[in-house]
Amino acid sequence: QVQLVESGGGLVQAGGSLRLSCSTSGFIFSTTVMAWSRQVPGKQRELVARLSPDGSTYYFEPVKGRFAISRNNEKSTVYLQMNSLKPEDTAVYFCTALFPDLGPRWGQGTQVTVSS
Repeated sequence: QVQLVESGGGLVQAGGSLRLSCSTSGFIFSTTVMAWSRQVPGKQRELVARLSPDGSTYYFEPVKGRFAISRNNEKSTVYLQMNSLKPEDTAVYFCTALFPDLGPRWGQGTQVTVSS
């Protein structure tokens, strides 16, 4: 079955950086669109970044120029490098696999807290 396991979250001061990792299994990673989403309690989950197998990317406007998504197909792992973090980036971040037939699948999430 599809498994997505995030790591790398934590507490950081505003202006700092974090790198999230997501180890995956149970599907063909190299041909799957991968993404990161985030959610704050009481709000809808929002797509932060998306990376297609062909290398094309999408970034949520508020994170453009600060976040970078990347993947290592040999390790079946996707990353999210987050720089110049702001308090409004505080959220639970979810690794997301986007399947055309099954829809999105998420990991358990990792907490990112940015202090001002």
